This record gives sequence, structure tokens and C-alpha cells, in this order.
Amino acid sequence: MPTNRKVPLRRCVATNEMHPKKEMIRVVRSKEGEVSVDVTGKKSGRGAYVSKTEYAVNEAKRKNVLKHQLEVEIPEQIYEDLLAVIRKES
Repeated sequence: MPTNRKVPLRRCVATNEMHPKKEMIRVVRSKEGEVSVDVTGKKSGRGAYVSKTEYAVNEAKRKNVLKHQLEVEIPEQIYEDLLAVIRKES
């Protein structure tokens, strides 16, 4: 009898909605303080998840939640990279 596997859920920092980890994009801060977009979800460091919607990215930027969650200034390029990943996948 096959068992059903649990799907890991993560909360979007912008919308506070729970989604499966595969439907989210991770933004990670390394130990050196460098911020990057982690499409694979495997990079080491402190991470924050954003839903794969333009609305969620714009809300994260407007509310400045990534700065609060990662405790570091977020460059404009990160938001552009997030939008590029979303547009590429859709």
C-alpha cells in the first residue's frame, strides 16, 4: 500500500498565504550578507519565500518585508530577478 507523502508548505512573506514549497521562490541571505534569488531552494543561509506571482513580489517590495525578514537591505535587482523568474516560468 503506497503512503501519501507530506508536501512541505511555506508561507509567503508578502501575502501570508501557505503554498507548497515548489510553488514558491526563495530569497536567501548568505553568511556574508549577500542577497540572491534561490530558484532551487538549496542554498545555505537565511531564506524567505515569495509566491510566484507579480502581485506578491510587488507587495513584498511595497511593504519592505524582505528587508525585515532577512535583516539586510534588499537591492532593486533582487525584485527584478524575482519578476524575471516569474515571467520566464509563465
